[in-house]
Formats: sequence, C-alpha cells, structure tokens
Amino acid sequence: MKNILFVCTGNTCRSPMAEGMLRKLAKGRGIALEVRSAGVAAIEGMPISSHAESVLRDQQIEDGLTSKPLSIDLVEWADLILTLTLSHKQYAIRQFPYAADKVHTLKEYVENDERVLRDLQEQDSLLASMEMTRSLGGELLEQDKVRLIELRQRIPSFDISDPFGGSLEDYEATAAEIRSALFRLLDKLDLENK
Repeated sequence: MKNILFVCTGNTCRSPMAEGMLRKLAKGRGIALEVRSAGVAAIEGMPISSHAESVLRDQQIEDGLTSKPLSIDLVEWADLILTLTLSHKQYAIRQFPYAADKVHTLKEYVENDERVLRDLQEQDSLLASMEMTRSLGGELLEQDKVRLIELRQRIPSFDISDPFGGSLEDYEATAAEIRSALFRLLDKLDLENK
C-alpha cells in the first residue's frame, strides 16, 4: 500500500480534486493506495470550493473533503508527495529538505522523456544542496546559481493551472489536466507493482 499526498496552495481546489479522483481511479484499477491532500497556505477544516465539489460530484465522488495545512505528520506519512506546481514543490523541499527525494510535481513525476528526467534530477539535487548550504550559513557558488538558471530554462512547465476564483469551466479544464496526469501515474504505479 502506497501513501500519496497531493499538495497545492489552499487545499480547496486542485489537490482535493486530485485526491478524490485518484482514490476512485485507483480503486477502479485495483491498485491499493492511501490518498490525502494538503495545502502550503491552507486553513484547517475549510470546505473545498463549490466548483471543485461539482466537478467531483459529476464523477460520482463525494468524499466530504476539507482543507489541511501541509505538516510534518503528513510529510512523514507520505511515500510520495505530488505537488500541483513547481512553487509548491520548492516550498515543500524548503520546509522539509529531508523529504526532497519523495517530492515531485505531479506532471514531472509522470514525465517519461529521459533528457527532461536527467535535467530534473540534476535540478533537484542542486536545489537540495544549495538549500543545505544556505541553512548552514554557507555562501552559494555562482556556478551553481548559473547552472540552476540554465536547467530551469530547459525544463518544460509542469504546473497544473489554478482555477481558483474561476468559472465551473475553468475547474473542469483543470480537472481534465489532472485526470490525464493521474492516468499516467496509475500506469507508472501499475508497472512498479509488477
């Protein structure tokens, strides 16, 4: 049984939609997963947005989800932390640098282009070592900063669009974007289980 945590900003739109959809899709495929979600700026117990709720209800998902802030307990519970944007990933790594190896954006985790994957791996290890140097009061190397910029320019965007404050159609478009990444995630998890 794998524990998967989705992370977005307020935990009222994207991450609860990802949580509800993955739980249902995994069950339908017979893949044993425990799924939760949290937000980097979430307030405990807020209801999910009405549009996110509508999108889930249209898929027969009525999990009664409420928001939770990203916490050390959730980070330690999770085997895999999938963020909805790069900035959420960077926040999670800054707050919990020891968990960096299990933090990915959803879209990058399901990416299968080898060149992009190599760049991502280099970027992540560079970010982690720069964060460690910074936290120990060390001076960051100019060559590391330049290399990080080069990598960021080459790596495609892995952000899932934010529907917050938008129309039901915006939420449906975001849900479709999430769902296509979740199908790829389930394929990847299926392969790992074989």
